[in-house]
Amino acid sequence: MSLSIASLNSGSNGNCYYVGNDQEAVLIDAGISHRETDKRLKRLGLSIKKVKAIFITHEHADHIGGLHKLYKKLQVPVYITRATLGNMRLSGREINPIAFQAYQPIAVGNLTITPLPKYHDAADPHSFVIEHNAVRVGVFTDTGRLCDDLIKSFAQCHAAFLEANYDEEMLETGNYPFHLKERIRKGFGHLSNKEALQLFLNHRPSFMSHLVLSHLSANNNTPEIVEELFRAVAGNTEIVIASRRNETAVYHITGSATDAISKLVNPNIKKSQTQLSLFDQLLAP
Repeated sequence: MSLSIASLNSGSNGNCYYVGNDQEAVLIDAGISHRETDKRLKRLGLSIKKVKAIFITHEHADHIGGLHKLYKKLQVPVYITRATLGNMRLSGREINPIAFQAYQPIAVGNLTITPLPKYHDAADPHSFVIEHNAVRVGVFTDTGRLCDDLIKSFAQCHAAFLEANYDEEMLETGNYPFHLKERIRKGFGHLSNKEALQLFLNHRPSFMSHLVLSHLSANNNTPEIVEELFRAVAGNTEIVIASRRNETAVYHITGSATDAISKLVNPNIKKSQTQLSLFDQLLAP
């Protein structure tokens, strides 16, 4: 079986990524409205009823802007860390939050979702790898630098959403104030085109079929720059540029168990036996 993936929107105006199999799906982030989420899924021939959980990477508005209304419509669990929820205006009473911890896999039907910590200027930001029948898809956006977790997990993915946020020259010569330029490029902001390309060139597995370049800056990047950089070295990997305004096509990702056999779970951390409702945690003395 394969995993189906699509970017419903990607950028500072809203982020939402779909990953699913034939029976169930998850959304990574909910940065666009429920209406737009539903409309875009329908245009792709996907049913919003297949969505069984929402995973939140961090609390910035472009990742949670549509969360409350989306939850009210779907009534599915929202996987989020306690620190992230604590930095949001929403409370545990307004959504159905379930706490997760880094490296501890979460089962949603036949999907397995593994959270991985990342560097970003948020309370407790995470990337995610979604797996089904040995096929792995990574969602790696809003990360300020290349780190061991990102490199290791990227090297095991059959497909990935990877941030290529800014062109270094455009950022340097652009009209952003100095403090904002520093925030973007100093390790807790976003990946540049150059950094994303470095990851792709040095750590792409031979079986990576699709790379969806995501979260492009509206002011400091262009799809044309990114496309030219990556397609020149893409080889057998299909390069897709995620849009700030529209959904991508649906891509069907396949693979085999022999493609990647190492574990994403940190061996030094014991897997929790239960997943407690974050709402319950917040009420605990």
